[in-house]
Amino acid sequence: MAQLSCKNLSLGYGEKVLVENLNFEVNARDYLCIVGENGTGKSTLIKTLLHLQQPLKGEIEVGDGIKPTEIGYLPQQTVVQKDFPASVREIVLSGCQARAGWRPFYNKEERLLAARNMARMDITQLGKRCYRELSGGQQQRVLLARALCATQKMLLLDEPVTGLDPKATSDMYRLIADLNRNDGISIIMISHDIEEAIQYATHILHIDKKVFFGTKQEYLSSSIGKQYLAAQGAEE
Repeated sequence: MAQLSCKNLSLGYGEKVLVENLNFEVNARDYLCIVGENGTGKSTLIKTLLHLQQPLKGEIEVGDGIKPTEIGYLPQQTVVQKDFPASVREIVLSGCQARAGWRPFYNKEERLLAARNMARMDITQLGKRCYRELSGGQQQRVLLARALCATQKMLLLDEPVTGLDPKATSDMYRLIADLNRNDGISIIMISHDIEEAIQYATHILHIDKKVFFGTKQEYLSSSIGKQYLAAQGAEE
């Protein structure tokens, strides 16, 4: 059974429809890259998958033992988030809030989980540092460690490399790919950095005037994929 299935999904705000009849599924260990032009509904889809807003039509189902609270989320960073005055360790620990429930403190297991994920992201030495003093690449590692405290099954990432320099961008993509291949975490990621992003993907969801869902190989061979890749190359 698929971890996540979307059936005849229509997305938008109020009476404005961004995309209609969206159908796709994500299985364990899949790496789904969501691509398309700005304003076509990609971030709206992520918010809908996280139940931050309701679909206009259709159904979202989770299965294979996964719960809605077991989906980690790495959002686009805002200026306010980048200037957040908390320590790295505090931010990573906050990813355990769903586990802690109404408890006003984190238990030993949650603290150990945060420590493991900080080590996984190679940021243990930054634990006492203020988040806003870090570089963009370091901040994204902190937020990824935080997301991992919420899940060991599925990560949703919305433009995780925006604003990063080329080296930090490559490092972030490799970290995400490693979580997918070695830890078995399913990935759903929005990216405009099409050439580098899709090299790690197993599946592509293209949202635009025409919608495509299939394997990476199928996408690269499709007219939609060829036209989009050619357009992106021309823009560069």
